Amino acid sequence: MQAQDDFMSVNDLKDNDVALIGILSDANSSYKRGAAEAPAFIRRALHSGSSNLCSETGVDLAGNHRFVDVGDRQVKDDPDSFLAIENEISQLTAKGALPLVLGGDHAISYPVLRAIHGAHGPVNVLHFDAHPDLYDDYEGNPWSHASPFARIMEDGLASRLVQVGVRTMNQHLRSQAERFGVEIHEMRNLDTSVIGHDFEGPVYISCDIDALDPAYAPAVSHLEPGGLSVREILSIVQRLPNRIVGADIVEYNPGRDINDMTAMVAAKLLKEIAGRMLLNET
Repeated sequence: MQAQDDFMSVNDLKDNDVALIGILSDANSSYKRGAAEAPAFIRRALHSGSSNLCSETGVDLAGNHRFVDVGDRQVKDDPDSFLAIENEISQLTAKGALPLVLGGDHAISYPVLRAIHGAHGPVNVLHFDAHPDLYDDYEGNPWSHASPFARIMEDGLASRLVQVGVRTMNQHLRSQAERFGVEIHEMRNLDTSVIGHDFEGPVYISCDIDALDPAYAPAVSHLEPGGLSVREILSIVQRLPNRIVGADIVEYNPGRDINDMTAMVAAKLLKEIAGRMLLNET
């Protein structure tokens, strides 16, 4: 595991740096907790020596001065601390940096996108997930990891929300999707070739690990068979023509992993998303 001394200061950030930050929060999980422990395991996989740090697009993260790890932020189990995640991310965007956030459960996407909106206005959101996370209020918790995109759309943080890999739609979720104008590419009739070509303006990527089939990523709290492959996600990300102004990777639960295989998948997604972000115009 990395020591805190290995991380960089927010003050070292510059325009268009990719700022890696862990948000240690899973208090809003509805079934099993454990995702708050994920950032350290993902970093360990990234730097394990099992692979190198060069992305498939040719961007090498090793020694790259524009890839800056600013460490983790602990979040207390209360609403004020949860919403204060926005302030942590705003410190990065104030420096012109592009946040790459390691969760944590998916609830964190709401305060993160509040910060992104503060810096860039409404953005396109490309959301990979088994679940649409559009519940109006799940189990009495408006901040639930099952509800972030309802809050995001209510607040006008996304100019467009495109969800990929969904396979758990009920009638309430369909009504919510219709209410907010969400574009959902369900697994049952998925055509990945049509996704990612027609965004106008900057894009934020939100990647819930359970978007993947459990065969690729078993260490999630909500196993949902019949999901995406790692290659399908990477292909969509790699062909995005737009500037990526932020991203999150969430819902990896290390306590459920097998031989670190999900950690390695999360690290692969991190490497490829970061590489794509570093190809933005400087």
